Amino acid sequence: MDFGLYLWTTLGAFLTLAIFSFLYKDNPFYKIAEHLVVGVSAGYFAVILWHNGLSPNLFQRLNDGNWYFLWMDSTAPWYLIPAILGIMMYTRFSKKWAWVSRWPMALYIGIATGVAIPLEMGARVNRQLFAIMERSIDWANFFGVGGFNLLDTASGLSQLIVFVGAMAALIYFFFSKEHTGLFGATAKFGIWILMIGFGASFGYTVMARISLFINRIQYIDNNWLQNGLNTGITPIEGYHAGYAVIFWLVVLIVVGYIIREIMTYLKTKEKSA
Repeated sequence: MDFGLYLWTTLGAFLTLAIFSFLYKDNPFYKIAEHLVVGVSAGYFAVILWHNGLSPNLFQRLNDGNWYFLWMDSTAPWYLIPAILGIMMYTRFSKKWAWVSRWPMALYIGIATGVAIPLEMGARVNRQLFAIMERSIDWANFFGVGGFNLLDTASGLSQLIVFVGAMAALIYFFFSKEHTGLFGATAKFGIWILMIGFGASFGYTVMARISLFINRIQYIDNNWLQNGLNTGITPIEGYHAGYAVIFWLVVLIVVGYIIREIMTYLKTKEKSA
């Protein structure tokens, strides 16, 4: 690893440790990392929106016109309409003209809603209804292909569980009839189905966060620690003492802050006593 690249790797490792330090309490290291993330993210997305949004969808559409004619001589001058609407949104920063921004905002929300509702209905409602109602249960392979196999998602048993579970969950939300007797038992089974779904979703989210945590630990170990101390099986080509100096400098900063926190705590405890 090149020494310049190792400096960037050290910065990444330090910021990772700074974010994890919030598990102890709010501290200057965490605040530096937090502000850096917010600032870099804002700048990054501003550049992305310019190059992927404004430039190709506005200026490149009007590039056959002249800017001193406000691109009115372009072959596609109607693209100036969304540009004007976008400029109108900036009137939010004026107390006097803030009401102007309501017009482009209302238009944007209306169009976005009109586009999103059919997509959401198609993906989350229609397809689910089709999977439950249109697909017949595979009775020939009810327990899976070649024997009892619950992992076979095409088996009839899996389809039956999905159908019964969906109906039970819908019955739970049907409040026009009292949940008693067989109807109430089905609604109670619907609660179990909902809890299983929520639990699986929560477990998936937790595992995704744990995988990110593991990735950061591997980053610190493989890309920073082993390179800094040359602890790999194969010695690093071009390794020099600067790697270890940077590593121990970061360690000294972290340990020094911990010692400072301990001394501050002991002094506060003595004063309170």
